[in-house]
Amino acid sequence: MPKITEARILIMATNGFEQAELTVPREKLTDAGAQIDLASLDGEDIRGWDETDWGETVSVQCKISDVVASNYDAIVLPGGQINPDLLRVEKSALDLLRSFYDQGKVVAAICHAPWLLIETGIAKGRKMTSYHSVRTDVENAGGDWVNESVVSDNGVVTSRNPNDLDDFVAKIIEEIQEGRHMREAA
Repeated sequence: MPKITEARILIMATNGFEQAELTVPREKLTDAGAQIDLASLDGEDIRGWDETDWGETVSVQCKISDVVASNYDAIVLPGGQINPDLLRVEKSALDLLRSFYDQGKVVAAICHAPWLLIETGIAKGRKMTSYHSVRTDVENAGGDWVNESVVSDNGVVTSRNPNDLDDFVAKIIEEIQEGRHMREAA
């Protein structure tokens, strides 16, 4: 079982990510000892959305299409409405997410980011949560939606909103330390 201090975690996002849903997990996972890389579509820095207006710009380490999932222990998907909506139509982002999932890596999505789990087929048959407006999408994709701060189903971690970030990060750490999760390919 890997220790969080030895873990390497990828955060995948693009412009319009919900500010706290990227910055808080990045900070807390770094503080716990994990190495964090941020990947964007073009490898360029990206800007968040902070409640009602554009937020901070964050530094990106790599381009999504250049990432090799086997080099990481987990992938974290911040939400917001803009970010996951843009990513769910990008083949490179969906292929990378499927690769993490198929290798038994931890997959963590918060807020609207479960749209990516829906798009890749990962949501089907899975107990999960999301921002309340995504509930019908999850259910239509064959997921079992519940209203809980964080849900983990065989290494797929989902959470509702920024108020749940402490529970979300704690569950990511727990799941990484459990090791690989054996599951059917998406």
